[in-house]
Amino acid sequence: MDTMTLWHISGWGFAALAAAAVLVGFSKTAVSGANTVSLAIFAAVLPARASTGALLPILIAGDVLAVLTYRRHAHWPTLWRLFPAVAVGVVAGTLFLQWADDGIVRTSIGAILLFMAAVTLWRRRAAGAAEEPDEVATRTGRVKARSYGVLGGFTTMVANAGGPVMSMYLLSAGFRKLGFLGTSAFFFLIVNVSKVPFSVGLGLIDSHSLLLDLALVAFVVPGAFLGKWAVNRINQRLFEQLVIAATIVGGVQLLVR
Repeated sequence: MDTMTLWHISGWGFAALAAAAVLVGFSKTAVSGANTVSLAIFAAVLPARASTGALLPILIAGDVLAVLTYRRHAHWPTLWRLFPAVAVGVVAGTLFLQWADDGIVRTSIGAILLFMAAVTLWRRRAAGAAEEPDEVATRTGRVKARSYGVLGGFTTMVANAGGPVMSMYLLSAGFRKLGFLGTSAFFFLIVNVSKVPFSVGLGLIDSHSLLLDLALVAFVVPGAFLGKWAVNRINQRLFEQLVIAATIVGGVQLLVR
């Protein structure tokens, strides 16, 4: 794999990666989707494909902390409806990575994120009020869950960018702040762990990337604590605005990077 060892990264590069790891912890416990900025930082410091594998264990560490923080707020009926579709998306993303270059990956994911943000904004303005999370039991809810699930699995496999897609789904389903964070915490822990064998098979994770992860994982913890502190001070409306804004920023930076 075209990767970099810890010893070949400059001091400024390591500092940027450490800041990105802090942001991962923050995003997992406060504003889901904000870690698209972390994705951009890792891709700027490391080779693009190698950055995907290096970031995955950092994301899993953040997922573990998020589950420990919000485990009592997960909505499991939503998760069970999402997982089969996500598996399809992960397999499709693996096949896509075998032939797509970095430019195609970035453009595709950025376009999907911006489209999802636009659809969510339109739906929320048209409805005027949030729907209830139990809408996943309806036919429309099942179709929406499958569509977002496939897109979420695809984007998380090819660029670790599934957070904004699933954020848009959970917001469109009417989840409140803690239910949103609890459900997304379990979702991404399970999905990201399931991606590890695929990433190893593609050569995206190896001993070099794991050494770098070992040096960076401690920085996830203060970010998670900062997120936990911040989320208790953010009201529901601001929370939703920040999630949507993070999604738009992530989509734009993928398109222009």
